[in-house]
Amino acid sequence: MLVRGLRGLQHLGLNLTGAVSALYAVLMVVAVQSGVGPLARWSLIGIALLAVVAWLANLRRARAIAELATSRISSAAQGYVELVGRASVDPENLIFTPLGGIACIWYRYRLYSRDNAKREWRKIDSGVSSSTFDISDPTGVCTVDPDHAEVVGAKLRTSYPGNDKLVEELLFGGTPIYVLGDFSTLGGASIALNLREDVGALLTRWKQDRVSLHQRFDLDRNGNLDLQEWELARQLATQTVARQHRDIRQQPGVHLLRAPKDGRLFLISALSPQALRNHFLRWSAFHLTMGMAAVAYWLYLA
Repeated sequence: MLVRGLRGLQHLGLNLTGAVSALYAVLMVVAVQSGVGPLARWSLIGIALLAVVAWLANLRRARAIAELATSRISSAAQGYVELVGRASVDPENLIFTPLGGIACIWYRYRLYSRDNAKREWRKIDSGVSSSTFDISDPTGVCTVDPDHAEVVGAKLRTSYPGNDKLVEELLFGGTPIYVLGDFSTLGGASIALNLREDVGALLTRWKQDRVSLHQRFDLDRNGNLDLQEWELARQLATQTVARQHRDIRQQPGVHLLRAPKDGRLFLISALSPQALRNHFLRWSAFHLTMGMAAVAYWLYLA
């Protein structure tokens, strides 16, 4: 529950590392300022519990990356997969950051204003993009829907427009992009079509134009369609729909990667799979160290 709650902070413009670090800082300040009292010990317990959750979460991410082999887009299985492709540089796929005006495929930003009274930066605005973008490998193209993704390794850019501070995280077109999520192919050979329903719908449309229907199938011109003539119409409708279905299935499908519905990890990164795995392993070691230090200090105060 806590891990999912932390993931939800990304919609507020925070990443997991920043959110956990902020919680660490608050609890450590409370522990230090509380001396040796009960509040200090409870703060240390909070740090230890947070460290355990963060340690397990980072190990889980590192394990997920290690256990999945990178798939090719054209042959990827439907479901949970890992892909690596180059982000499109097509102008139609590029978006622009709302404040910096930088062309990219994904952004997250935070805008701070200087609080001179407290001598600190106060966040006044934040946002994250939700536009889809394409990645490609030698076998095909996949559209990535970044909603609900945990984005790691984006390019960090800090600027100072006027008296404000703007922090932007960016993924650029033309760069290698790693994605881990739910893969599906829309259309193409895998599309679900119902011959019986579509034949019925086509016959219904034909019935609405009685003049054309009788011109085509009323062979004896008696003004009525007998069973033999109606069977002829049904056979032609079946052949027509079957041909349309073949044409639809021969069209290339659209590959889409998005957040898994079952809550599994959805990662997007500019890092390679090995570098991303090492990133999470380093953070898991850091959180384990924080937890052990909090427990040791709690024992010292007890």
